[in-house]
Amino acid sequence: MLLNAVRDGTPDAPNRLIDAVYLELRVMAEAKMCAARPGHTLQPTALVNEAFLRLVGNQHELENRGHFFGAAAKAMERVLVDHARQKKALKRGGNAERLTLHDIHADSSGPNFGILEIHEALATLEEESADLASLVRYRYFVGLTLEQVAEIYGVSLPTVKRRWTFAKAWLHDRLDA
Repeated sequence: MLLNAVRDGTPDAPNRLIDAVYLELRVMAEAKMCAARPGHTLQPTALVNEAFLRLVGNQHELENRGHFFGAAAKAMERVLVDHARQKKALKRGGNAERLTLHDIHADSSGPNFGILEIHEALATLEEESADLASLVRYRYFVGLTLEQVAEIYGVSLPTVKRRWTFAKAWLHDRLDA
């Protein structure tokens, strides 16, 4: 309803939309940042605020909840990629930021890949399957659960689990190469 109000030009709709989703995105960003390496300099609030700044002006293009969270995931991805590029720059010490791909939880023991490598692999995956790339963004950059992704896509949980398993395997294969 709020997205429709934004598209219709209701004056206070953008502010109500931000109020409605800000806390949820903040919690997701906090979960994502817990999975980042210790001593990460980007804070969850800064991540959400930067993502909102990148979404400003594009609210009229957001059709539904799924589309909104997809746009938020892409915005968060761009913020994290930009942050990683700044950290990797020679004047900043040249250290690439490491994040866990295996799962979104901080206690994951899976392999670590740099945010830039994941971003490049996602660009390739998007050419092959935009749906799978969106699924990875929902899980990796926004921190949605499989149940939440199933709700957004309007498909069953087993379907999302199969897609997630395939997407993780594809990314691991791509990144290991």
